[in-house]
Amino acid sequence: MTNLTSFFEPGMLVRHPTQPDWGIGQVQSNIGGKVTVNFREAGKVVIDGTRVELVPVFDE
Repeated sequence: MTNLTSFFEPGMLVRHPTQPDWGIGQVQSNIGGKVTVNFREAGKVVIDGTRVELVPVFDE
């Protein structure tokens, strides 16, 4: 698995690979591999980038 965690910056849009019902989220911060994302349907979630590979969204 390629770790793209360092690629994520505030403002970027992402999806959680196993939680499609959360909708698209916007990255709030990325500190030490912990990515805070504000999802439309789930609110603010802190994700461990070493365990979950977020999917970038470029076409929204």
